[in-house]
Amino acid sequence: MDYVIIVAGGKGLRMGSDMPKQFLPLCGMPVLMHTLRRFATALPGAEIVLALPHDHQALWQQLCRDHHFNLPVTIVDGGVTRFHSIANALTVIPAEADGIVAVHDGVRPLVSTEVIIRCVETARETGAAIPVVPVVETLRHVKGGTVDRNEYRLVQTPQTFDLSLHRRAYSQPYDDAFTDDASVVERYGHPVTLVEGNRENIKITTPADLRMAEALLGQNEAQDR
Repeated sequence: MDYVIIVAGGKGLRMGSDMPKQFLPLCGMPVLMHTLRRFATALPGAEIVLALPHDHQALWQQLCRDHHFNLPVTIVDGGVTRFHSIANALTVIPAEADGIVAVHDGVRPLVSTEVIIRCVETARETGAAIPVVPVVETLRHVKGGTVDRNEYRLVQTPQTFDLSLHRRAYSQPYDDAFTDDASVVERYGHPVTLVEGNRENIKITTPADLRMAEALLGQNEAQDR
């Protein structure tokens, strides 16, 4: 059995909105619903765990009723940090379970099916895989000048791992240096394999991101017709 953990703890501060960004409408449906559907389509046999702040859960349930959204998910309380939210999600996955766990940002609704499957298949082979894309702009260190952008990649999600490895990595004490799951697993001592991501897999944090996602999603839907 494979598992998906969706982390949706954003508050929408950079959106300038009272509505949490994962609940903002995108082509007629909350952003988070698009994200969940992507994984249900790509990994139809996987169980999905949604880490959501406790005080957002009533609103989410209402949105599900309003949009007749019935995708089965297990909801857990989000934690103080991303690390703690994922640790909470791991507690509802049976201790005897094995397989792959994919951890994804709730506000990345445009991840492609191909990237999801590529990450999962690579994690089955190597134990840990994350999607990345090349840096296309000039990259400059604030103190050291321009650096070679070919030496860097932009990291996306889903970050995918052997479930047993992921559990052991999350038994470590929290550290501020844990910015994503890859950093937790690497601290535990396991290397992470980089796989090709998709450029459209943006993280929606600003109004401009939302407008871009609207355009990209509308374009994809037009191509599918």
